[in-house]
Amino acid sequence: MFDKLRKLWHTDEAVRSKKERPHNLFEAAAVYVAACAEDDQDRQDEATGWVSPEALSFGVSELACRAVITLARERDESPSDVARTLLGLPAA
Repeated sequence: MFDKLRKLWHTDEAVRSKKERPHNLFEAAAVYVAACAEDDQDRQDEATGWVSPEALSFGVSELACRAVITLARERDESPSDVARTLLGLPAA
């Protein structure tokens, strides 16, 4: 019985700490970009409230850089070519 109570207490503590933990800029950026891709305005609005606009902008920029680098490696292309393709721009 005490084991069950201990597990329940630790689970409750984990849930409380997750709710109280502030969001960082990368988490906000990930949620914001995913919400944009899924056309989820409520989730976008939620993510914009987690950090300052400047921090969110930095996080989104960092996410974009990492995504382009990853896609470039997977496609064996240059990051410039991948970025232009993703934006629908002609090859340079």
